[in-house]
Amino acid sequence: MIEFVWLIPTLPLLTFILLTILRDKVNQTGSYMAICLTGMAFILSVLVFIQLIDAGTAVQEWEWITIGSIQISFGTLLNPLNGLMLILVAFISLLIHIYSLGYMERDQRMTTFFAYLSLFTAAMLGLVISPNLLQFYVFWELVGLGSFLLIGFYYYKNSAKNAAQKAFIMTRVGDMGLLIGLILLFWQTGSLQFEAIFSAITGGDVEGSMLTLIAILIFIGAIGKSGQFPLHTWLPDAMEGPTPVSALIHAATMVAAGVYLVAVMYPLYMASTTALMVVTVVGGFTAIYAASIGLVQNDIKQVLAYSTISQLGFMMLAMGTLGYTAGVFHLFTHAFFKALLFLAAGVVIHAIHTQNIKQMGGLHQRLKLTSITFAIGALAISGFPLFSGFFSKEEILSAVWADGQYGLWLVALVAAFLTSLYMFRLYFLVFHGESKQRLDQIGLVPKTMKIPMSILAVFSIFSGFFNTSWFGSYLGDWLIGDNQMLTNTHHGSSIGVMLIASIISIGGIILAYMIYVKKSFDQTSLQSSFSGTYKLLANKFFMDEFYHTSFVKGAKGVGKIFVYVERYGVGFLLAFIREMLTTLSKSGSKTQTGQTQTYAAVAFLGMVLFTAIYILKGGY
Repeated sequence: MIEFVWLIPTLPLLTFILLTILRDKVNQTGSYMAICLTGMAFILSVLVFIQLIDAGTAVQEWEWITIGSIQISFGTLLNPLNGLMLILVAFISLLIHIYSLGYMERDQRMTTFFAYLSLFTAAMLGLVISPNLLQFYVFWELVGLGSFLLIGFYYYKNSAKNAAQKAFIMTRVGDMGLLIGLILLFWQTGSLQFEAIFSAITGGDVEGSMLTLIAILIFIGAIGKSGQFPLHTWLPDAMEGPTPVSALIHAATMVAAGVYLVAVMYPLYMASTTALMVVTVVGGFTAIYAASIGLVQNDIKQVLAYSTISQLGFMMLAMGTLGYTAGVFHLFTHAFFKALLFLAAGVVIHAIHTQNIKQMGGLHQRLKLTSITFAIGALAISGFPLFSGFFSKEEILSAVWADGQYGLWLVALVAAFLTSLYMFRLYFLVFHGESKQRLDQIGLVPKTMKIPMSILAVFSIFSGFFNTSWFGSYLGDWLIGDNQMLTNTHHGSSIGVMLIASIISIGGIILAYMIYVKKSFDQTSLQSSFSGTYKLLANKFFMDEFYHTSFVKGAKGVGKIFVYVERYGVGFLLAFIREMLTTLSKSGSKTQTGQTQTYAAVAFLGMVLFTAIYILKGGY
């Protein structure tokens, strides 16, 4: 089945084309078509994955473009990393397609939604099996296009349009860094094939400072897609799209693409300690920065958005400290519990028609399954012992400690504590306490929404057991395999770190319980005591205001300067030249009288003048 791997992204792409053409003729049928073809893509990915376990690596390539002696190909590449991503993306996408059947059932543009969702899925599936950076970049941009369409799906809302534009523009800023990095890489190695690039790097064909520059430029692309500081502000605003879109973007597709890019190009980063340090610092700072903001947000999807940014920071932190397996492992577990959290949040929003957690409470009585699954997702992301996030987050902390980054290790511990605190603040405020809604008005949750949540809850609990020091590090061993370039990466965990991580996780949950359930601390007095800090966090460190002042207003200011330069500088100069030429032409036109006598007189005078000059110059 490996030779048919190209069909996996083709099936959802075909769905997009068919639904776009037939959008006025199909409605509910179109959604079932999308689910069936995405299901076929998932089944095919499972069959391919089973074969890949024995095959190790499989490549298919066909000639695409030939320029002189340079040949650019397209095709498919399968190895442990992208094989894992392939089945993960197909699985999460299928579950979200099924969930969307219930969530979007009343939307008149349901067919259009499934068309966009299929395009987004196809782009990500095509990205993960690309054998070279040019094909990777094409699908990378298609992922951006898909996110733009989905975030701005409710185009009649100004907030949705602005969010879509913001996401598109800010990710393009990162993509420019990636594009420049690819150009420099091609200039230095003469190829965009992954194998040829890595051979050139390990062979010392690229000078060290150039390697560092290329690695940082490529990382800028990852910063944009994965919402790392400072290109993170588009990600919370992307919550304007339908909740299934938020789940897909935050779990296994768009934001995962940035971490996947670093993982794919990891031999490049291992060749530059400076680039690794940049990845480490950006990841560590982003983890605690986003976690602190998540503490005080009151929009349920905004809290989950900042938790995504923070968890992606953890992954980047692992990658920067040679924790290749830890970063990919957390990417794997995060896909399940983050999709679960968003889908559960979608049920809440679907039921009570608000995203403000201050208007929620007591929903456990009416939405028991949603409450239980949300609690499972919250425990997993908090790193509660024996849940999936516990094993992956603990391995990240072990990698940071093993690399000797003790300061960043403490930062990661604080970020982990804050994660537990804000996630259970969210859980307790939404599902426990006094109800602020009429629970009898909440309708039944469709089975198409319950089933995906239940499946994701199971994986959120047990997916961590694929890579533990207790039951076997199957995932890590398979990811590294016989790849000599990854043998020096950290792979393992520490009992001491595991105990500390457990204490931190449980401590955050207990503190949230004391504040929001037991009311042992007065929230109002806490806010007044730290009013400055609270205002800073509530306003997200004023990053949007900073960008608006510096870039938006700054660009407008520069534009006004150039308007004046054009109007009073260039415009005045052109007007002066125009008037001068007009005056000269009018003066010249007056000499054209049409009288033969005048022309003869001028000719005679000219001849006399010419003769006089000739004589005076000694010509005679």
